Amino acid sequence: MGLSLYLFHLLYLQTTGTALWCYEGQFSCEETCRDPSRWAGEFPSCGGLRQSPINIVTSKAHVNSALPPFTFLGHNEPINITVDNSGHSAQFSLPQSVRLSGGALPGHYRAANFHFHWGHEGSPGSEHTLNGERLAMEMHIVHIKEPYGSLAEAEHDMAGIALLAFLFEESADDHPHLNTVIEALGRVQGNGSSAEVVNFRLSDIVPSATELHSYYRYVGSMTTPGCEQAVAWTVFQKSLPISSRQLSAIVSKCRFWTGQPMIDNFRPTQPLDGRVVYKSNLGNLLLCFPPVCYVLLLAILCAFNLLLES
Repeated sequence: MGLSLYLFHLLYLQTTGTALWCYEGQFSCEETCRDPSRWAGEFPSCGGLRQSPINIVTSKAHVNSALPPFTFLGHNEPINITVDNSGHSAQFSLPQSVRLSGGALPGHYRAANFHFHWGHEGSPGSEHTLNGERLAMEMHIVHIKEPYGSLAEAEHDMAGIALLAFLFEESADDHPHLNTVIEALGRVQGNGSSAEVVNFRLSDIVPSATELHSYYRYVGSMTTPGCEQAVAWTVFQKSLPISSRQLSAIVSKCRFWTGQPMIDNFRPTQPLDGRVVYKSNLGNLLLCFPPVCYVLLLAILCAFNLLLES
């Protein structure tokens, strides 16, 4: 972005009362944008008690036998999608044919978009951390609860938005299908640019539902302003591979609205503030908490006794 265009953009946003927000790495003495530590000053929900992302301490996650597998619809179908550089991230729009159910979610959800969070050259950039460790990259698939027509409508429901989070771990080999995403990012380098990706399959990037039976669940928020606290988060335990070559290619493609390289586009982890993180248990009763197992066993014994008395 040229200096004159940037100054015009800055003046326009200031005169219209729209706040400029940015990530931690963008902020400097010369910038006037609000970094994550100051988001709440302009967007009050960002200072709420159900904020995301969080650090997941795996040993403290509560095993929950009521968290079943998911059902994905449209993941295997070839679709044409659009990728847009919003100035804060590169967002891939998804058609309504991509849907989600199961996973103990309170209803059916349709997909809206997916996007990624990354670090910089040689540095990890996932938003969620596991036991204090930040992974290489994180992918979010955003879903809206039916029958809401938009994210704005869904934000008034505590579980109006279902976000699936996939963590990428650096590996020696390439992710076999991630180059499609890398090529698309190369075509939307500047703020406001867009491009089309044809014959794309979500199943090329993320595993099938049958491979994603182990996951963490908690209630939280969007990770960008206004940080709406209306999200049922699912963070899958299975990590996806990404090579150092692919990661370097991704972090070098796009630029923020300021013209700076789009790197470190992740929000720092937020306090848990008394929330409970649950973990699915693969449907194995041996992994239940003892009280749950006792209740199930008692129910079976009662049913058996009723049969004997009849």
